[in-house]
Amino acid sequence: MAIDECKDIENGLEKPFLENAKIVDCENEDGSIWMVLLSTCVAVCGSFEFGSCVGYSAPTQSEIMNDLNVTLAQYSMFGSIITIGAMIGAITSGRIADFIGRKGAMRMSAIFCITGWLAVYFSMGTLVLDMGRFLTGYGIGIFSYVVPVYIAEIAPKNLRGGLTTINQLMIVCGSSVAYLVGTVITWRNLALTGILPCTFLLVGLFFIPESPRWLAKVGLEKEFEVALRKLRGKDADVSREAAQIQAYVDTLQSLSKTRILDLFGSKYIRSLIIGVGLMVFQQFVGINGIGFYASQTFESAGLSNSSIGTIAYAVVQVPITIVGAFLMDRSGRRPLLMVSATGTFLGCFLTGASFYLKGNDILLEWVPILAVSGVLVYISAFSIGMGAVPWVIMSEIFPIHVKSAAGSLVVLVNWLGAWAVSYTFGFLMAWTSTGTFMLYAGFSVLTILFVAKVVPETKGKTLEEIQAIINS
Repeated sequence: MAIDECKDIENGLEKPFLENAKIVDCENEDGSIWMVLLSTCVAVCGSFEFGSCVGYSAPTQSEIMNDLNVTLAQYSMFGSIITIGAMIGAITSGRIADFIGRKGAMRMSAIFCITGWLAVYFSMGTLVLDMGRFLTGYGIGIFSYVVPVYIAEIAPKNLRGGLTTINQLMIVCGSSVAYLVGTVITWRNLALTGILPCTFLLVGLFFIPESPRWLAKVGLEKEFEVALRKLRGKDADVSREAAQIQAYVDTLQSLSKTRILDLFGSKYIRSLIIGVGLMVFQQFVGINGIGFYASQTFESAGLSNSSIGTIAYAVVQVPITIVGAFLMDRSGRRPLLMVSATGTFLGCFLTGASFYLKGNDILLEWVPILAVSGVLVYISAFSIGMGAVPWVIMSEIFPIHVKSAAGSLVVLVNWLGAWAVSYTFGFLMAWTSTGTFMLYAGFSVLTILFVAKVVPETKGKTLEEIQAIINS
C-alpha cells in the first residue's frame, strides 16, 4: 500500500496521505537508512568546507607574506576576518534557512565559499585577499547553523545524535587535511582545493530531499510527504511520524512570528539558556586558544621539537571524534558532556601544572611530558563530547518556529566566544601561563555543574518529545 501511495503522490494524485493502515516503526526499516546516510554525507561536505576554511591560514602564513609582501599585522587581519564574516553569517543563517529552505541555505553558502576561494586564488594584494577570506567566513557561518539543523530534522531519533556528530568530525577532518595538504602545495593551489567540498555539495543537493519538517512548516504538503517517504523508505508506513510532525507544525503555525527579543520570554528562556550556555562553555574551556597555539604551547613548555606534539594533536582528534559519534546515541548527551568536561579539566590542570613546575624550577625534565600529555588529554576529551554534543543539542532543543532566531543567536554567541578566546590567549599566556590553563580548568568545572543542573537528556526522543520535556 505504501508503494502505491508514493506513486500516487509522485503522479500528483490527491490521495490522502494518512490512511488507515497498520503503523510500523519506520525508523527500523532497512530501506530508510540509505537516503538518510546519503543526505547526511552531502550535508557534511559543508562541515568539511568549514574545517578547510578554518585550517587554511595555518600552513600558508609564510608563503602569503612573502609572495604578496604582507606584513604580520595584515596577515593577522586576513586570518581573523573569517570570524567577522562567520558572525554575520550566523546572524542571518536562521532567517535564510527558513526563507529558502535548508538545501537552499547550503547551496547559497557553497556559492559564497567558492567565490571567496576564487578571490583568494586570484588575489594580488591584501584587499582582494581579505575579501575572499570574509566571503568564505560568511559561508561557513551559515554552514555552522544549517548543517546540524538539517541532519537533526531528517534523521530518525535513534540515529540523530551519531549522525549530527559527523558534523564535528568533518570539521576536524577538513581542518587537518588543509593543514597537511598545505605543507606540500602552494597557497593558491590550496585555495582551489577548498572549492572541492562545495562542488560535491552542490551536486549532491540534487539527489537528496529537503527537510520534511521545513516543508511541512511552509505548507508544501505533497513535497513533505514525498521527502518523508524518501528518507524512511518506500515500503515504510510513515503515518505516525507524518501525523506527529504535521500536528506539531499546525500548532506552531498559530503562534506569532518570533523575534530574537521574544526568546527571552518565559516560553523559550530555558531552551535559550541551554543553547547559549553550552556554546559559551564550549568556547571558554579554551579550545580555540589551545588549538590555534598548540605549537607555541609546546615550545613554551620546552619541548625540543614542537612539531611532534602538533602532529600528535592533529592525529588524536579524528579517531576520538569518531568514538564520540558512536557513543552519542548509546551513552546519552549528558553523560558524554560531563565526562568530556572532566577530561578537559584534567588536561588543563596537567598543562597548567607543567608551567608551574617550569616557573619554579621544579622537576624540569617532567615539564614537556606534562605539557604534551595535558594537551593531548584535553583535545581527546574535547573531541569526544564538548566538540560535537553542544551542536547536537542546539539542533534539538528549539521549536521549529523559533529555530531561525534562536539558531542565529546561539551560533553568533559561539563565534563571539571563539574570537574572544583566540584573541586573548596570547595575552593571557604572556601574563601567566599557569593561570591561563587553570582558568580554562575552572570553566570545565562550571560546565559539569551546568550540564548536571540545567541540560536535559535528549537521547532517543523525537524533537517534539524534547519540547514537551523542556516546557514541562
